Amino acid sequence: SYPSKEIAEMSWKFRPLGLGYANLGTLLMVNGLPYDSEDGRTLAALLTAVMCGEAYATSAEIASSMEPFAGFAENSDSMLRVIGKHVAATEHIARGHSRFPELRDAAQDAWERAHDLGLRHGYRNSQMTVLAPTGTIGLLMDCDTTGVEPDFSVVKYKKLAGGGTMKIVNGSVEAALHNLGYADAEIADILRYMLGTELPKVKGADTIEGAPHLKAEHLPVFDCANKCGETGTRFIAPMAHIRMMAAVQPFISGAISKTVNVPQETTVEEVEDLYVQSWRLGLKAVAIYRDNSKGSQPLNTAADKNVVMRNIKNGDA
Repeated sequence: SYPSKEIAEMSWKFRPLGLGYANLGTLLMVNGLPYDSEDGRTLAALLTAVMCGEAYATSAEIASSMEPFAGFAENSDSMLRVIGKHVAATEHIARGHSRFPELRDAAQDAWERAHDLGLRHGYRNSQMTVLAPTGTIGLLMDCDTTGVEPDFSVVKYKKLAGGGTMKIVNGSVEAALHNLGYADAEIADILRYMLGTELPKVKGADTIEGAPHLKAEHLPVFDCANKCGETGTRFIAPMAHIRMMAAVQPFISGAISKTVNVPQETTVEEVEDLYVQSWRLGLKAVAIYRDNSKGSQPLNTAADKNVVMRNIKNGDA
């Protein structure tokens, strides 16, 4: 059902879809790629390009036997011009980066087929992709991260609607450490430190910073949207969120639902600049959330409400 007759009619006429993905942050972490890195953005862009290109190619194949969407004829020139821009964006990635050759080939092949088949048959759907937040659904899918997001924190606390909190631990850290070459005993020590399972509780619990055996050059792999725990200091810079969105936007039909996390001490001028940079990079939408700007936010890096309120008091909120 649709909320109005007009929306129902437009949905029938243009048949837009919203294919997307979840858990990008986990994929990058497990593969040892920092979220804020050229390789991380390239991998994300290529995966998004393959998804969107294959979707349009399939839509054109369906149109060959079921006819294009009702509004295609009057919009064919404009739509094919947009498809051409997707093709050009894919070629730009292929020229600029030497990593992930199989994905580059797959992305180029998908978009070339999408364009050629569309010229012959049109498309069954006007739009194919969008990136949704995949919050609670992502948890049910056993995702450690949502949508195109990095992890909020390696250990986080989710407030439940009926009261109480749930501790959520990133289960991908262990796999990432294995892939980075750490021995089983070293991984066990790092996880014990991170989770604070020893008694007395170790300083540094809920963060991976300061963990034994962990090499300094690997810290960026585990950077999250916020400082982790009470002692963590590292976090992904706000512009890194914007740059990731800009990397995948050329292969998204619609907009991206993503939170650009900023620290509570962020100034009005810094927020303004993030919006301007988002516009310059061609984003269709951007949402900024300043940590602790709500009296009750669904995710926190600490279980103790007093810790959250102390952070607010020590900042300029």
